Amino acid sequence: MKRRSVSLILGSLLSLALVPAAHAAEPSAGCPSVGKNWAAPGPFAVTAEAGGTEHTIYRPSELGGCGRHPVLVWGNGTGASVSVYEPMLRHFASHGFIVAAANTAWSGSGTEMRAGIDYLTQQNGSAGSVFHDKVDLEHVGATGHSQGGGGAVASGADPRVDTVVPIEPGPQGSVEALHGPVFWLAGQLDLVVLPNLLVYPRYQQSTQVPAVFGELAGASHFTPVGDGGGFRGPITAWFRFHLMGDELARGEFFGDGCGNCDSPAWSRFERNAKATEPPRA
Repeated sequence: MKRRSVSLILGSLLSLALVPAAHAAEPSAGCPSVGKNWAAPGPFAVTAEAGGTEHTIYRPSELGGCGRHPVLVWGNGTGASVSVYEPMLRHFASHGFIVAAANTAWSGSGTEMRAGIDYLTQQNGSAGSVFHDKVDLEHVGATGHSQGGGGAVASGADPRVDTVVPIEPGPQGSVEALHGPVFWLAGQLDLVVLPNLLVYPRYQQSTQVPAVFGELAGASHFTPVGDGGGFRGPITAWFRFHLMGDELARGEFFGDGCGNCDSPAWSRFERNAKATEPPRA
């Protein structure tokens, strides 16, 4: 065997061995790249529709552009409706996610959020449904704001949920029950969910999983309302990496060149040991 062939084989084996601790999902088949334009609209037109009586679904209008589309379940803040967050939920759907937003103003238990997975599971198996065989139930994320952020933590105990992004979260849910990567988000000027009292300590408790903490500079408790403000892009990158295998998003959070680590967009940005440890040999 020629020396060049041996080198190529060894190089391939080495690249397979160097899988980071915070690794991505297998890429969704054919899902279009967006470069690094996480905060910009994605490539899909979006349809909003009722998901039974309990959910509002935001999805790519033409399903199949990512093969099967990963799922996000969403929880509203206390007293809020899905419509309050519609621009951000449409944004996620434009990037190829199927979003099941719970139609409740009291989402802290995570029960209604997890029911969105049940609904999409049933639809994915129904031959007459637009969702038939188009839902990637192997890649599911949970996110929400305020009480809904607490609901995202509670949802993270479900073995079907791979990763969670609690946005300025309430105290609901068990940190110890999380089994996948978590991106804790706080607002520097949040006077409702105080970062140092209610968010950062939960990040510190997340020692069993890769955990990242981001405190958005200048953000209040209501910055996530509407289109998500400065939270929108980082959340999109996080889910595109973990649920779609978008390798361009990896460097936003992981590795020595972590794009967010020194960004002035954050008043504080930290990663725990499992999010910074070297690749596994």
